[in-house]
Amino acid sequence: MGKNGKDWKESLKGWVLTILMVLLIRTFLLQAYVIPTGSMEDTFLPGDFLFVFKPVYGITIPLTNIKLPKRVFPKRKETVVFRFPYEPKDYIKRTIALPGDTVEIINKKLYINGRPIREPYAVFKDDSIIEWPYEIPPRQFQRIWENGGFMNTPWVRDNFGPVVVPPGHIFVMGDNRDFSWDSRFWGPLDVKFLRGRPLIIYFSWDPNRKIIRFKRILKVVWEW
Repeated sequence: MGKNGKDWKESLKGWVLTILMVLLIRTFLLQAYVIPTGSMEDTFLPGDFLFVFKPVYGITIPLTNIKLPKRVFPKRKETVVFRFPYEPKDYIKRTIALPGDTVEIINKKLYINGRPIREPYAVFKDDSIIEWPYEIPPRQFQRIWENGGFMNTPWVRDNFGPVVVPPGHIFVMGDNRDFSWDSRFWGPLDVKFLRGRPLIIYFSWDPNRKIIRFKRILKVVWEW
């Protein structure tokens, strides 16, 4: 075999190893994610490109829905990336409550287990308050919420609950509270859908102004 044949094999071997390494990193370590909407403003902006650290909530075995370990919970106020339970799409939100917590919102103010929560990350860009046109008994409200029955109900935005987060689930919300479709509407999130935690913004593009946000590039967003 000539030198060219040997060089070709070495080159092919290098490419195969590179592809395998990329696949392993993509499967078990890092996931690229792009912020599509303004639901997490001003923490994350549309056009932010993130690397998401995956092992923190366990590893999903390729070609299966098996996750090891099976149940790993984030801390309250942690930002998480997850697969949306109702369609094959990844979302990013903030963990608000854990299993057993009672969640209630009164005129935009969040209460966990009856106590008002200080949320410096939350923003409100609509001064209006949406009120319920009728009352729902607590047990019925809980049942409807757990089954995703408020998906198209705008009234839960500013006045919600109280509900108790069921076992194995968390309650997530966007930081841009008036313009986020989250657990208030579609219900509790099973932790099996968690993908990981945002690690760093590696690139940022403003889709409206058509410019690069240089100040956001390589911004570490991991919350300690």
